Amino acid sequence: MKRRHFGHMNSAGTVSTTALLALILSTGLLSSTKAQDLPERFAIAEFGKPKFGHTLEHWPYVNPAAPKGGNIVLAAFGTFDSLNTYILKGNPPYAALGGTSDALMTASGDDLLGLYGLIAESVEYPEDVSYAIFNLREIARYDDGAPIVAQDFALSFNTIRQHGRPFLRSFYRDVQEVEVLDERRIKFTFKSRNNMKPLMAVAGLAPLPHRYWATRDISQTYLEPPPSSGPYRIAAVDAGRSLTLKRVAHYWGKDLPVNKGQYNFDSIRYDYYRDFNVIFEAFKAGETDFRSESSSKRWATEYNFPAFTAGKVKRATPPSERPEGMQGLAINTRREAFSDVRVRAGLAELFDFEWTRKSLLYDQYTRTASFFPNSDYGSSGPLTAQERAILEPFAQQLPEAVFEGPFKPSKTDGSGRIRKQLRTALRLFKAAGWTLDKGKLRNAGGEQMRVEILLVQPDFERLMSPYVDNLKRAGINASMRIVDTAQYEVRVDNFDFDMVSLKSNFFPPPGPELRSYYGSKAADLKGSANWSGIRDTTVDALVEKIITAKDLKTLKQHTRALDRVLLFGHYMIPQWHNTVYRIAYWDRFGHPAQKPKYALDFPHTWWIDAERDAALAK
Repeated sequence: MKRRHFGHMNSAGTVSTTALLALILSTGLLSSTKAQDLPERFAIAEFGKPKFGHTLEHWPYVNPAAPKGGNIVLAAFGTFDSLNTYILKGNPPYAALGGTSDALMTASGDDLLGLYGLIAESVEYPEDVSYAIFNLREIARYDDGAPIVAQDFALSFNTIRQHGRPFLRSFYRDVQEVEVLDERRIKFTFKSRNNMKPLMAVAGLAPLPHRYWATRDISQTYLEPPPSSGPYRIAAVDAGRSLTLKRVAHYWGKDLPVNKGQYNFDSIRYDYYRDFNVIFEAFKAGETDFRSESSSKRWATEYNFPAFTAGKVKRATPPSERPEGMQGLAINTRREAFSDVRVRAGLAELFDFEWTRKSLLYDQYTRTASFFPNSDYGSSGPLTAQERAILEPFAQQLPEAVFEGPFKPSKTDGSGRIRKQLRTALRLFKAAGWTLDKGKLRNAGGEQMRVEILLVQPDFERLMSPYVDNLKRAGINASMRIVDTAQYEVRVDNFDFDMVSLKSNFFPPPGPELRSYYGSKAADLKGSANWSGIRDTTVDALVEKIITAKDLKTLKQHTRALDRVLLFGHYMIPQWHNTVYRIAYWDRFGHPAQKPKYALDFPHTWWIDAERDAALAK
């Protein structure tokens, strides 16, 4: 995606209260104080310099002359009952809202460290980065014609701070206050010094039209579309069924270099399904136009339908250089049975990736062995001298294995016979006080160990069944439970699970979000991303070192050290990741020859090819 993912703050659909607006206006002071002798920057980078400068005409991976027009339909899994992406309550359609709200600055698909002016034409900040002032473009407008003003960003920030989801709030913990200087200038003051992370976070803020939300309540869900600041507006909402976006013909930012050649479809409709097989059947029937394939089995065996063999449907596997988040089974350490690291290590021994890859994944995917896979932020190989120096002050709190060698997930011969791993697991369980008694693994009180794996994707039942069987062989009362998306969200937010299969997001370079993923304070905070309930002072200290790192080299050394501590804590059982995109689409599209380095960027840079579309229609 083109936009940098700061949680979901770049999506439309947010609300406010009259009292909140009054607070913002009263504390903003509405001063016209001008920063002294500060350069106005079009682009910024967390480390080093942005890849592109003022001479940018358009991104290298777009066709600036791409034709506009046409309608497409995409499929989404699950359901939605709200458009409010800020609050914990409700189930919003995150993926469908990406083009409906612009931010102060935007990212390039070729640059992981830089941000470029969008609603803000420039940003000013002193050498110590103690504050930042954004200068808004005078032409910036909502789709109803109202100007985008500084008060709208103050409202957005205060909405997040007062009512936002914990994970979203974690990005702004180091922001001290916001001030409205005048209608086109807004100032953010930071708690930290000489640190770009808080500035990069606020640069990702999207506006909330304060005039529109003055009479609406931020704490509630809603389905009435608010004004859009982005290239698309929400044109139709059928809760739980579909969401339709229409291109804003008079979009204020269409001629900006960061937008040229993008947002080419007249409309995008997202149809919601609760079954992946039904989604595929809809695609085969031509009811949806594009899909990113998530099933290795389907990719290997089911692309033999008539439209594909006739060449009407195309497939491709462009390489993925995008840093990935960890996908795996999060083990809930809040449960007494899983509070011992030896138990968690034993559970990990019983996951047979080699057999799963060969028998169920069709030799696709790479085994994940890092919390930062497909990137150079994760650990690999033996401990380096720099990493050792970082970890030695915490030696008494860490297992010796951290210093003895690289983390290696349990590896089998792929035959399905796991006698060696089973013996290792039983030794670990016994050391933690669990013994095998008449085929059942029991603790000192005679209770059998119980593991329920929470799933939301029915496709995963096939992949997790062998692991459940292996758990049963170790005497564990193991099972799976598949729930709908709404119940899944509630249970995950409330940490109501033994194990849950999920994937974390990745925000390169890692920063404040790590507090929500792994920080002790987030362990019991409802709605945080600390799914495993990690409470580790070493982890806390390393996270803060990462957030306050002054250069990229130091940051990477600390993320690699953190990675080792998390891996040897066995908080998650790593599963797998892919190094290519698997995409399929009906042959009606044109797209640039060059793709962005770190993104697929559909649908932003693609367009309807008139000749292909006409031939397909015949």
